[in-house]
Amino acid sequence: MHHDQLLINNRNWAENMKLTQPAFFEELSKVQTPKFLWIGCADSRVPSTQITGMMPGSIFTHRNIANVVVHTDLNCLSVIQYAVEYLKVEHIIVCGHYGCGGVNGALQGAKLGLIDNWLRHIRDVMHKHASTMAEYAGKDALSALCELNAIEQANNVCQTSIVQDAWNRGQKLSVHAWVYGLSDGLINDLGFHASAMEDLTPNYGEAISRVRSRGVASRK
Repeated sequence: MHHDQLLINNRNWAENMKLTQPAFFEELSKVQTPKFLWIGCADSRVPSTQITGMMPGSIFTHRNIANVVVHTDLNCLSVIQYAVEYLKVEHIIVCGHYGCGGVNGALQGAKLGLIDNWLRHIRDVMHKHASTMAEYAGKDALSALCELNAIEQANNVCQTSIVQDAWNRGQKLSVHAWVYGLSDGLINDLGFHASAMEDLTPNYGEAISRVRSRGVASRK
């Protein structure tokens, strides 16, 4: 497909929106007031608004390879700060997806070049949960690591000073870990939800335990 096709598609889409929803662009051009921050994978098959059935303007979005949240990533931290302190989002969702190429690269230990430095964060997740990963094999191991990675990255969101300061001042804010299924279009809620510091340890432990228990059950 030539890049000009994108411009043609854009004009067709804009004209169709004007016909079917005359006030769409007028409403969209007003100040954005999303209730959700979505931290997802850069994979082209996982568009946040489409898979959740939401309209443009409803989800503030940050995407990178394998939905990683690193405390030295000023890009990601800036997005979180803007979303929490200025947009006043009420939910931060870290959503991975099954079959993630970045997670698979970390799992296989392949030498891919510059991205190896980024995937090191996912390899750290794999090593941290080595006993859980030992319960899985093949494709199931990749799915398990996609789940563990989403949980760990959601936990990293909670550990930021941005989120902790918000909780300390009583701001309504919840953090969630999800994984999206490319094969069926369904989102799997991994059971990690935190709305305050006291939620963090028990909810994190329970979410990790769920992943481990599925692996144990699959081997019986």
